[in-house]
Amino acid sequence: MINKNKENSIRLIWEGTLLELFASRALFIRSTKELLISDIHIGKSEYFQLNGIPLTNNEDSSNIERIYSLINLLNPKKLVIVGDLFHSKYSLNRNLITKLEKLFYYMQNKVELIVGNHDKGCFINNVSYLKEKKSINLIYSHEPLDHKDKKILNICGHYHPKLYLSNKQDRLSFRCFALDKKKSVLYLPSFGDLTGGYLCKKEFKKWAIISDNKIVEV
Repeated sequence: MINKNKENSIRLIWEGTLLELFASRALFIRSTKELLISDIHIGKSEYFQLNGIPLTNNEDSSNIERIYSLINLLNPKKLVIVGDLFHSKYSLNRNLITKLEKLFYYMQNKVELIVGNHDKGCFINNVSYLKEKKSINLIYSHEPLDHKDKKILNICGHYHPKLYLSNKQDRLSFRCFALDKKKSVLYLPSFGDLTGGYLCKKEFKKWAIISDNKIVEV
């Protein structure tokens, strides 16, 4: 069962659990007040700079400010980052670490990181590190799990799902939420501004993020 509300989001009910898919690339679980985001890739511009590619650092500030906005809007009890908070341990600097620790302290240390492949070797204060997490009839992981109970929804990231919308003249790419009903997996869009993506399979149910203020079912 799916319906829309007036907060630039779409509501999806999975086995009685209400999930709210936001145009701002976040997922909110109403019953547990958990705010989920994935694939922020903090420090990606710094990583490119280390490799001789000049990029500005504005994306990290934008990503962090958008997290503050979501926290103030939804007042979650817990912030769950479903992997790849960081891009590389080699691009972390004191300025980035301080900004993140300040953000997580603002959440009163109620932040959990499901460790992704890019998070290896990256450690900061005010966050709990987990391999995966079970919550009611949901299980959070960075990469999709091969789980047997199809009534449990696996919420993950990693693939940065996207889709194409086209007409006779244009073909545009959009980030999206993607649901694999057959395997009971919901893929979250990448939260970070400086991230690419992978095209979803045709059989997935998809919700395209048209802008920060608009999400539509496709």
